[in-house]
Amino acid sequence: MYLGIEIGGTKLQIGLGLGDGSLVARWRGAVNPAAGSVGIQQQIAQALPELLATANLSHKPLRGVGVGFGGPTDDATQSVIKSHHIAGWDGFPLAEWVSRLVGVPAVICNDADVAGLAEALYGAGRGVSPIFYITVGSGIGGGLIIDGQIYRGVGRGAGEVGHLRPVYPRRDPGPILEFWASGWGMGQRAQDAADNGADVTAIRSAGGGTITGKAVADAARHGDPIALQILDDAVQALAEGICSVIKLLCPRRVIIGGGVSLIGEELFFAPLRRYVATRGFAAFAGLTEIVPAALGEDVVVHGAIALAQQKLGG
Repeated sequence: MYLGIEIGGTKLQIGLGLGDGSLVARWRGAVNPAAGSVGIQQQIAQALPELLATANLSHKPLRGVGVGFGGPTDDATQSVIKSHHIAGWDGFPLAEWVSRLVGVPAVICNDADVAGLAEALYGAGRGVSPIFYITVGSGIGGGLIIDGQIYRGVGRGAGEVGHLRPVYPRRDPGPILEFWASGWGMGQRAQDAADNGADVTAIRSAGGGTITGKAVADAARHGDPIALQILDDAVQALAEGICSVIKLLCPRRVIIGGGVSLIGEELFFAPLRRYVATRGFAAFAGLTEIVPAALGEDVVVHGAIALAQQKLGG
């Protein structure tokens, strides 16, 4: 039995599983950013006894813990490099802390990397290699999985597609991809439009008075022209990022998860595939499929458990 932990900027999840793509038990909570890393550590410490009791581990002893962390991590030191969302994590020896708390070995990795591992082993990438996973949510992350193993470069990560600087929808390289295509970025650009006098009534209405990326998506579904333009800019920018991934890596499949991907086929995946097809490297045309992720909200927990099984299972 392995324990998997997801530590994000808004979400905290803990799950137990055998490393076969199923969960025996799971706990889910919301993160309070104002409480910092200490608040999240307290949540984990309080949730673990309840979760372990629910699973009745007396017959299946816990062998290790995997953690998918929402930020860059260092493989050599097994510590967090930085969190862009929660204060107090920078340089934190997370694997050591978890190991002391639980009493078994622990291993950590970036959350997009372990999500990609889960999709490769149990989800939309099963039986396919290589795959490149992209999560498009409040931020954008990426992970390259080759033959069921995470590619980590020299040990601090790789595949950071969200930090590419696409030329679309501008002619010159501007802000990073996260600015254009993440949920946060779309919401911010809608707010910028409102500040510049644009009529964003439909977006505000869709968000219950608040301008967010989800409100942009909902307004786009109802045909609001400003929301549709923001979404199209986002899809074009993401297509540029994927074109770069294909030129460099030519994966067999690009798998896209995260909240923004839930916009769906008509407004997100279909135009994304079209832009990639028309702007990509002609010699690689048709070699890479672009598909939705399959594992939903549990993807990072599944990946963390898989990571623990690979690294600590002996």
